Amino acid sequence: MRTFMINLISFNRFKISPWRWLLTVCFCGLLLVGNSLPAFAVVTQIEEYPGQMLYQSRQSLQDQAGKTWQAIAFKRVHPEGSAIVSLRLISFPGGAALDRTQPLTLTTSLGQTLTAKDISSDISQDTATPANVGEYDIKLALSQLQAEIPLQLTVPTLDGKAVRLSVPTAAIQEWQTLASP
Repeated sequence: MRTFMINLISFNRFKISPWRWLLTVCFCGLLLVGNSLPAFAVVTQIEEYPGQMLYQSRQSLQDQAGKTWQAIAFKRVHPEGSAIVSLRLISFPGGAALDRTQPLTLTTSLGQTLTAKDISSDISQDTATPANVGEYDIKLALSQLQAEIPLQLTVPTLDGKAVRLSVPTAAIQEWQTLASP
């Protein structure tokens, strides 16, 4: 049987050891299975300083041109118990320059439209926020969304060409979990 396997594997002019062949087949199988499974982000928890917690969810979103954006939902809980829930959107450098005078528009596939105020000036008091980064207060909007209904974000840009980002329902569910008390 072993001789048969070796002859079968070495049908061309290169001989491959049975163990290498088996490892290669297993590796390829894992790649196929691994690539077919959906990727789920995880809510991380960080203690920024005593009594102040930061919860984050990171997602990659595609715009209408196929470019990838990073979306980071934050919940910052202050020592006295107040909480801020925001969404930071980042286009890669050289991408869109965001218009921070306009709100973010959230539109469900059923036509429900909500807005979120730009709070980019709150990101850092020491340095200017880069043009490709925007942060929005989404606490109220998240409470009005149904997690099962896909969402589209419309990001205003300085050139007047709004960018549309598709948000899968899994991301909405994760953001709502992050925002819950």
